[in-house]
Amino acid sequence: MNKNVKPSNPMKVITGPDTRWSYANVWEPKSINGGTPKYSVSLIIPKTDTKTLTKIKAAIEAAYKEGEAKLKGNGKFVPPLTAIKTPLRDGDTERPDDPAYAGCYFVNANATSAPGIVDVDRNPILTRSEVYSGVYGRASITFYAFNSSGNRGIACGLNNLQKVRDGEPLGGKASAESDFATDEDDDFLD
Repeated sequence: MNKNVKPSNPMKVITGPDTRWSYANVWEPKSINGGTPKYSVSLIIPKTDTKTLTKIKAAIEAAYKEGEAKLKGNGKFVPPLTAIKTPLRDGDTERPDDPAYAGCYFVNANATSAPGIVDVDRNPILTRSEVYSGVYGRASITFYAFNSSGNRGIACGLNNLQKVRDGEPLGGKASAESDFATDEDDDFLD
């Protein structure tokens, strides 16, 4: 037995490289409705990436088993996994008007501490414009059970991010590079 092998955490998942990042608030924490400021990203996973989806489903099950006492709370029984909130959502049914989510599942991951962000060679990315909604990359995420203020379920924590390749920016904002890609100044002269 190799002593250097760390026991793997069954609730931790590294997504595949075709995962697309949306709503990427990874540089500054944002507060939602006055709550604790958090870093967050919506991870869009193609339904064809069955390897990642299988890992996520197994991690959700592991978080459910590990968190049974928390999920039970003061109740008499643990609610079934099908009856509680889970983070893996179907983009076709929950975001039908957003083409970026078509044919995909998505998971919203967040954290109170900043995620590490690296490039393909695992070098830290320090230029904020390199990471935007629409890039493709792997994400290290951990699933856990929660029970607070009457809400029970499985949530997804954001650990680290690895940008794999650029993608079409989401959110409709053109990049400065594409806006000034041509010398056309007709609009300017009109």
